[in-house]
Amino acid sequence: MSNLSFIHHLEKKLQQPLPGHKAHQKMYVIGHAARANPPEDALQAGVMALFFPLGESWQLIFIKRSSRYHDDRHKGQIGFPGGKYESEDRDLMDTALRETREEIGVEAEKIKVLGSLSELYIPVSQFNVHPFVGFVEKKPEFSLQAEEVDRVIYCGIHRFFNKDCRSRTDMEVDEGIRIHGVPYYDLEGEVLWGATAMITSELLETIGRLPDGTH
Repeated sequence: MSNLSFIHHLEKKLQQPLPGHKAHQKMYVIGHAARANPPEDALQAGVMALFFPLGESWQLIFIKRSSRYHDDRHKGQIGFPGGKYESEDRDLMDTALRETREEIGVEAEKIKVLGSLSELYIPVSQFNVHPFVGFVEKKPEFSLQAEEVDRVIYCGIHRFFNKDCRSRTDMEVDEGIRIHGVPYYDLEGEVLWGATAMITSELLETIGRLPDGTH
């Protein structure tokens, strides 16, 4: 397994006060800033920012959502495994673990949850998202929920600390609707933007600085 100093560092950082709203702002898209606080009737969701070791590096897992559902406001986008809270879930961490198993086939008992990040309300889908952070001891054998997930994307954590990883672009967010200057992370050709980019921004700010030897 890769050097565990990164995992120990991250776990410790997650127990300290989180940067929250300040970190989210770095990757804001128009529409988020005005409604940072969720309404009482917001839908609740849990997602998992999951790491695994690959050689000497720690990889962060994302999914590319299916484009087959026309009414899915996030179709074709890059996100973390996760989804809506269901009545059988014990809590929102249970939601994130269940959805990770359903979407990419990683069993809950293999995931060590290190902590959580700040919740984030997404006005366009009316979800209040609760992000959790965890890791597995080796690269998973992914099994995808084909109806919802096109593929798994993973990226070494060191990539996000390169200056050329973050940029801006114009995005067509709906038919005939284009937003200019959208901040995004370049995942080696894939565009990570919106709510998941905002959560990733807080994760990176929480990490602060990679421990020596982290790749």
